[in-house]
Amino acid sequence: MNEDILKRFDEQDKKLSAILESSEKMRKYFMWTLIISVAVIVLPLIGLFFVLPSFFNSLMLPAGF
Repeated sequence: MNEDILKRFDEQDKKLSAILESSEKMRKYFMWTLIISVAVIVLPLIGLFFVLPSFFNSLMLPAGF
């Protein structure tokens, strides 16, 4: 009976190791998804914050100047 319990503990340890490995992969996947989302959405918005004022200034000037 003791050997049966030890065998079950070993199986559970292997399964827990596999779960840990899988969860670490998912954590890295979510981290890179967040980084790419920030790069694709937030950085262009910051760029627009600096570009739009100069664009609007060029629209407001009369054609002769």
